[in-house]
Amino acid sequence: MTRRPETAPPRVAVIGAGSWGTTFGKILADGGAHVVMWARRPELAHEIEEAKRNSQYLPGINLPRTMSATHHLSEALEGATQVYLSIPSQTARQNLKAVRPLVADSDVPIVSLMKGVEKRSGLRMSQVIEQELHCDPARIAVASGPNLALEIAREQPTAAVISSTSQETAEAVARRARNRYFRTFVNTDVIGTEFGGVLKNLIAVAIGIVDGVGYGENTKASIITRGLVEMTDFAVAQGAQPETLQGLAGLGDLIATCQSPLSRNNTAGRLLGQGYSYQDVLKQMDQTAEGLGSVAPILQLARDAGIAMPIAEQVKMVLDGTMHPRDIAPHLTTDDDQPQGERTQNEQAGGGGALWRSLQRALDQLRNGGRRASGDRP
Repeated sequence: MTRRPETAPPRVAVIGAGSWGTTFGKILADGGAHVVMWARRPELAHEIEEAKRNSQYLPGINLPRTMSATHHLSEALEGATQVYLSIPSQTARQNLKAVRPLVADSDVPIVSLMKGVEKRSGLRMSQVIEQELHCDPARIAVASGPNLALEIAREQPTAAVISSTSQETAEAVARRARNRYFRTFVNTDVIGTEFGGVLKNLIAVAIGIVDGVGYGENTKASIITRGLVEMTDFAVAQGAQPETLQGLAGLGDLIATCQSPLSRNNTAGRLLGQGYSYQDVLKQMDQTAEGLGSVAPILQLARDAGIAMPIAEQVKMVLDGTMHPRDIAPHLTTDDDQPQGERTQNEQAGGGGALWRSLQRALDQLRNGGRRASGDRP
């Protein structure tokens, strides 16, 4: 009796070996792929390759045997059927210039794991990828959702959304990037998915600030609720679908990032609230808090679109040192002494609709310490 030849697992590349890049590499490997990580530092690549560990970014986590690593881009990209990018948004363009010649003759999906906008241009990461790699937007996908790296690396169940202008690309990536503890959904609203991942970081910085000051749950719940309105207004003005901001890439990511001490943006905000300067915060953070770099370009885009973002504006004032952190909370919730209607979406006032139900679920989860409310179906 002849044995059937074993099919080799698909080879995928992950560019960037910080906490999120390494975690996503683990997701892919646990889903059946052979993953080659690219790390900028040779010693980090060696640790992942030989010890199956990334002790700096994911302490205590054993990585799958089907994960390997290199500090040579060409080795990481050779034979890859999908390429995942997990590099800081402000250095993305520079890194992509090195990637471009290595994928020039390929048509494989390029997946952004990045959550930021470019300071200089205000472009989303998928737009930067399109420009620098000179590739068809239909090849580009983005991944977003309530995805705190260390929790996922510990195999705690969660979900994410994969978005591409091409349904086929989104589904191909979603099939690869899933396993028993990580489920993926798909949509074609790249604008909403990307901006959800960016904007929630700004709100998380605000939550961190008021947490560092010592304000309680009422303050934080108010900011999260009004923050989701700001996020939705802004994203819709840029061409997003409002429903996307009610999903995993919007509300889901907002809840996770605002309530968890594992969130880099929450941590950065908390340090600001405790009185550290912006420069001191940057020195203390061993990984990039994307929200800090995204505030200015997001506010410029908001002004260009005529969108008011009082929470983001006050965060920028704290970052600039023109507002004391303790003075931020009253301004975050209102900037006018006149009574206002509670507008929850697209210039509408009142409490009906799907967004209001989403906000109610968010508040229920906060009151229950992040656990799903009993009436919220999966």
